[in-house]
Amino acid sequence: MKEDGQKLWFAAANEYEFAQHELAVLEEACRTRDRIVELDALVVEQGLMLASSQGSRLHPGIAEVRQQRLTLARLLVSLGIPALADDDLPASSGVRGFYRKRA
Repeated sequence: MKEDGQKLWFAAANEYEFAQHELAVLEEACRTRDRIVELDALVVEQGLMLASSQGSRLHPGIAEVRQQRLTLARLLVSLGIPALADDDLPASSGVRGFYRKRA
């Protein structure tokens, strides 16, 4: 786990108590947060558009980081904890409602 994932881990661990199985979910959320930060940095470094044999194309990291943000949002909702203030995640409710924790 890297710095950004550790930030989530300590913020959650200091605020909530988790069962053993929830700690595994939290750990995966932390790894996902690290991947998001790495992908964002890669896109910044390489640019939004990449040259290819067919011409310019959108960096594949754009689509992947979007998927990772959805994953992180789902993991956090499954734990019933909010995202960190500096995470850019989808809204907590949507048309299909898959971010809402069932009562």
